[in-house]
This record gives sequence, C-alpha cells and structure tokens, in this order.
Amino acid sequence: MGIKEDVEDGVKKNGIREPLISDHASNKGHPWMVYFTTLVAVCGSYEFGTCAGYSSPTQDAIRTDLGLSLAEGPIPLDIGRLATGYGMGSFSYVVPVFIAEIAPKELRGALTALNQFMICGAVSVSFVIGNVLPWRTLALIGLIPTGVLLLGLFIIPESPRWLAKRGRGKEFEAALRTLRGKDADISQEADEIQDYITSLEQLPKPKLLELFQTRYLRSVTIGIGLMVCQQFGGINGICFYLSSIFELAGFSAFAGTVIYACLQIVITGLGAALIDKAGRKPLLLVYIGSFSLGMGAVPWVVMSEIFPINIKGLAGSVATLVNWFGAWLCSYTFNFLMSWSSYGTFIVYAAINAVAIVFIIVVVPETKGKSLEELQASINA
Repeated sequence: MGIKEDVEDGVKKNGIREPLISDHASNKGHPWMVYFTTLVAVCGSYEFGTCAGYSSPTQDAIRTDLGLSLAEGPIPLDIGRLATGYGMGSFSYVVPVFIAEIAPKELRGALTALNQFMICGAVSVSFVIGNVLPWRTLALIGLIPTGVLLLGLFIIPESPRWLAKRGRGKEFEAALRTLRGKDADISQEADEIQDYITSLEQLPKPKLLELFQTRYLRSVTIGIGLMVCQQFGGINGICFYLSSIFELAGFSAFAGTVIYACLQIVITGLGAALIDKAGRKPLLLVYIGSFSLGMGAVPWVVMSEIFPINIKGLAGSVATLVNWFGAWLCSYTFNFLMSWSSYGTFIVYAAINAVAIVFIIVVVPETKGKSLEELQASINA
C-alpha cells in the first residue's frame, strides 16, 4: 500500500517516525463492540466512584451498628485502605488508557470521558441512596458493577495496541477487526499502528529519570502538569468537606450535597457529549462551576492520549501518583487553610486555577480528531 515507504521518508531525528495518517471514516463498520467494550471497562470506573462515595452517608451508621471508632485495630484499617487504594489507583489509570487505545479517533474523547462520568455518577448515587438504604445494602449494590466487569473481561477483546507491542500480530488484527466491525477495512489503521510501534521498539526502554529527556519532556510535562492543575485547584477539599462548606454558608447541608450530586452527573454527561465537538482545550478552561465538564475528566483523557506506548506504563504511573498525592495533600490541608481564613482559602485556589488556565493555553495541545500515533509523534517530535 506504500505506507512503509512513505513513513520511512518521515523519520524523525529522535528515531520516531511520523506515521502516515488518513481518514478511515469511509472504511468503518459498526462500532457496537467499541461501545460494549467501553461499557464493560467503565464498570471499573463506577466501582471506583462507589468506593469514593460509600463512606460519607454510611460512616455514622457503621460506627453505631458495629460499635467502632475507626476499626477494631490499626492493621484492619490499614489493610482496607491499602486494598481500596490499590484498586482505585489502578482503575483511575487503566480504564481511560484502555478506552483510548480501543476507540477510533472521532469517538475517543467522548468514550474516555465516560470514565469520569461513571465515577461522578457512582459517587452521587452512593451519596443519595446511602441516605435511604442500610449501609449493608449499599455495600451489596456496590458489588454489581464488579460482577459485570469480571464477566465482561471474558468477552471483550484486548487492546490492539498492547497486542501489537507484545508482538502478537494475529491477535492484534483479530482484536482490531472485532472492534471496527467485520466489514471494516482495517489495513491502513493496522499498518499505521504496527509501523509506529516498530519505530518505538527501536528505542531503549526508558527508566524513570529518562522520562525527562528532551524526547519525552513535553508529553510528561503536559501529563503531570494537568494532574497538578486538577488537584491543587482545591476540588477534593471542596468535595470532601462540602457539607461543612454549605453549613458555614447557612445552607442545608443535605439539600446542598444532593443538589451538587445531581448537578455533577448532568454536567459530566454534558462534558462527555461535547468533548469531541468543542475539543479538549476549551473545556479545560472552565473550572469549579463546571469542574466535571472540564478539569474533572479532560486531564485523564489527555493523559491517556499523549504518552508513546513505550513509556505509557511508567509515565502514566508517575502522573497518576502525582494526581493522588495532590488529592491527599489538598484534602489534608483544607481544614488548616479554612482555620486560617475561609476567604483566603478560596483566593489561594483561585490563584492556582489562574495559573492552570495559562498553562493550558500555552502548553497543552488540542488532541481532537487525531489518531494516537499522529498525536504522539507530533508532541514527542
């Protein structure tokens, strides 16, 4: 098809070839398997949200029923935190990356944004029904998405890009054909992915400090920078202490949190619908009034898109670590800041978000409508 020769002419100085990108729209089958696979994957996101939202409405009932303060001892508490943290941390990174790798470029943004939508939806549902149902019933309901995910893993295909990276050529083509439809022409897309991965495989596997080499510096800066902007803007402190904030404002804590939960679902859904039309950057420039529309979902979308596959695991792990460290630090310092000055706290957050807006405008590229190979080659050129 001439793709190999055309790509050879576009060899970059850093050893990564610029892939030949063409429009596959006319050759596409029905993407129902992409939708189904995404639905199964985001069951993990829903479980993430269930874990995050479970304790808020149930902690008083659990303490009363079981006669607990925190746990019967520090070891069970630490084991529970470790297991929950491992699961939530894994879901927060693996789900958006997996969806980005299986989705066609025109659907990638919306499907990846479903990750955040399901998290927000689960948090909101847990909070609302947790005020009505017993805590044991709520815990059992939380097992449903886990069951769907476990069963679905036996049905959905593996990521074609991961299979290609592992050298499993026949399985790669079979998975790609399953996702694109049996009548779809996958030849160009398959050649494009294979050629790009072959180029990356010629490079040595990077170690941690090598992520900050010139070759990868821009993508790592974008990925980590967006996570810093997302978390240090104060969102977790505000979410975790929402009831206290409403009470300080003289508003009903229950009514306020229920309204917030419902609004979060609507806004996040709107963001998922708009992300492939408006693009990533405009949605990144809108904050707390519509955090779920922009900064809630988009950093995870962009992070899943920008890292080349040879550093995706390491770089994505670093970005996820920065995100969760920021979430912890924001939550830990929120009460101290509020004790210092309630007005000053929000001024600090506003200043950080002003810096985030500048960072997004200057550094973050638009990723809408580009294949992963085209995008990664342009960023890491």
